[in-house]
Amino acid sequence: MNEAMIFTGRRILCLGAHPDDIELGCGALLHQMAAVSDVLCVTLSDNQKNPELNHLVGEHYASMGVLGMPSEKVILGPFETRRFPHARQEILEYILDIRRKFRPEIVLTHTRNDIHQDHNTVMEEALRAFRGATVLGFDVLRSSYGFFPNFLVEVSEEDVEKKIAALAEYKTYTNRYYFSPEITRSTLIRHGALAERPYAEGFDILRIVSVFGRPPEAPQTAS
Repeated sequence: MNEAMIFTGRRILCLGAHPDDIELGCGALLHQMAAVSDVLCVTLSDNQKNPELNHLVGEHYASMGVLGMPSEKVILGPFETRRFPHARQEILEYILDIRRKFRPEIVLTHTRNDIHQDHNTVMEEALRAFRGATVLGFDVLRSSYGFFPNFLVEVSEEDVEKKIAALAEYKTYTNRYYFSPEITRSTLIRHGALAERPYAEGFDILRIVSVFGRPPEAPQTAS
């Protein structure tokens, strides 16, 4: 197996439109990152305009807790679901305020191939706001169209199990097909197969900002 590129960051922002987007899109990797980096998860809408979703906020915090995210690092924004295109400037200013305060090096947000109007707006405004950061797009299965990951990050069996357990906290969505443990695991297996690994989380590359460093020299062997 080829050696993998080391992918790391001190401050990482996960940016989603609705509760469950981040967990669905990158929950396995989030569990891995939360243990080693300063991670902030920001969801721009709490989805509380819909009376059928009144338990969603509590489920979101519980889900994030399963992934190792403390509640103070989980933020729910003020924007109204399905109205994001009408609030582009306000969303941009909200995201710019996050940039000033948190200064992330890596941003994980919605893929360019997502056709949900809110998801697409978040992605476009994130690209405007974080011009100097690496930005990767995650897939939310229910609203993607033509997503194919070109950036693959290996995750462990434990990360996979934590993602499945985190999604199980959403009792509101028990009957939604895209919360199925089988679909979650099979997606991670498929992405892993593309990377010749057991499991991987998949992203598309929206922007990569990097520095090329000299690799460490191989140790000299005795003659």
